[in-house]
Amino acid sequence: MAPCLSFFFFFLFAFSAIPANSLPTFFPGAAYQSLIKQAKISKPKLPFKTHYFPQTLDHFTFQPKSSKFFYQKYLINSDYWRKGAPIFVYTGNEGNIEWFAANTGFMLDIAPKFKALLVFIEHRFYGKSMPFGKDSYQSAKTLGYLNSQQALADFAVLITGLKQNLSSEASPVVVFGGSYGGMLAAWFRLKYPHIAIGALASSAPILQFDKLIPWSSFYDAVSQDFKDVSLNCYQVIKGSWAELEAMSTQKQALAELSKTFRTCKSLHSTASARDWLWTAFVYTAMVNYPTKADIMKPLPAYPVQKMCKIIDKIPSGATKLSRAFAAASLYYNYSRSENCFKIEHEVDGHGLHGWDWQTCTEMVMPMTCSKESMFPPAGFDYEEFAEQCQMKYGVSPRPHWITTEFGGERIQKVLKRFGSNIIFSNGMQDPWSRGGVLKNISSSIIALVTEKGAHHVDFRSATKKDPKWLIQLRKQEVEIIQKWLNEYYADL
Repeated sequence: MAPCLSFFFFFLFAFSAIPANSLPTFFPGAAYQSLIKQAKISKPKLPFKTHYFPQTLDHFTFQPKSSKFFYQKYLINSDYWRKGAPIFVYTGNEGNIEWFAANTGFMLDIAPKFKALLVFIEHRFYGKSMPFGKDSYQSAKTLGYLNSQQALADFAVLITGLKQNLSSEASPVVVFGGSYGGMLAAWFRLKYPHIAIGALASSAPILQFDKLIPWSSFYDAVSQDFKDVSLNCYQVIKGSWAELEAMSTQKQALAELSKTFRTCKSLHSTASARDWLWTAFVYTAMVNYPTKADIMKPLPAYPVQKMCKIIDKIPSGATKLSRAFAAASLYYNYSRSENCFKIEHEVDGHGLHGWDWQTCTEMVMPMTCSKESMFPPAGFDYEEFAEQCQMKYGVSPRPHWITTEFGGERIQKVLKRFGSNIIFSNGMQDPWSRGGVLKNISSSIIALVTEKGAHHVDFRSATKKDPKWLIQLRKQEVEIIQKWLNEYYADL
């Protein structure tokens, strides 16, 4: 069976039949990777200027090809900055950098207070930062330069070069990141403490590797989110998979499913319908924000509650599958602009297509579904997962590399001994929080945990409708960052 590895996001499935107990592959921010096409969507108007930095292809070898450079995209806002003031850097993750800038209004909100320069750096092999242009995804020979260590080195070189160009080498740098970007921010502080004085890592699942946490924790958390709202809602979703599997054995299964799911085109696989439902429930749990948001899809405030309200209002005589479909439709059509659903023809509007490679190489995050989950029970078969990666890319995953590079079972002791000035922010509504740091490790490695928080909700722009707990969370973060800066300037 196919494993579920990691937001923001990707499915490794194609149109072949898939066992009912296999799992989609996620990471904080994607969708239907095997069925996806690149989309040209209108980009939001952002208060940033776009720049490109001549970046080294390979920071760690001295082969002739290593010195090749590519242009790495980054965004800058200098509206409030003065020379010597702080530089706040967002360590870009798996997607177009504009997407992260548009959903990290917190940095814009606090820039005036700190007179900070804001910099959003795009991750190599995403957006416009393609080392080999249109051929960047051609094969493992080019994709081999896509990994977290190269990305961290990119950030280090760009930040250093930028400070020199600005003649502001004394400006302190604080790195920010959410989800995979949060992992990068925390790792950057560990690997390059001479460049960044601190890191704010929001919803960063740095413990989601090897056997550092129970493999079922992610899907148990998604299920608990729905169960806490309505036991009936949880039971309906849990029972819908069996109905879907039973329907798939019928002669006209695909035609019937296409009708039930109001697809724009006939389905080629029952697995597509399953993944469509699965995606809606997982991402809705992740972005169960207290205010309206459009990070993945346009959604209302507290969308899990809204989904369960839909399920609970439908008469019990309706099938569980039809009720699950009605709830999932909220995720895909809250704006009510869709007359039908492009289940097998979704588009990738955020440039996420590199994550498949990363999950097949270093980002191996084993996941299972327990009997307590609202999803069908499933295990993790590493051999089958590795075989899929060999078929797709001709490479084998390195399941223990991340814990070798950044720390495994002793990661908290590593952080305590070698790390400082890191905030790990997690909301317990977010299933990725189970892989995050949830307790203070030292006086300077601090865990800020909110019971009602969702996926890096603290990074969103402040609104008048923000609850008190969210306002307090951001206030704590600002106070800690201010403390870091005060100590830095006092040392100067």
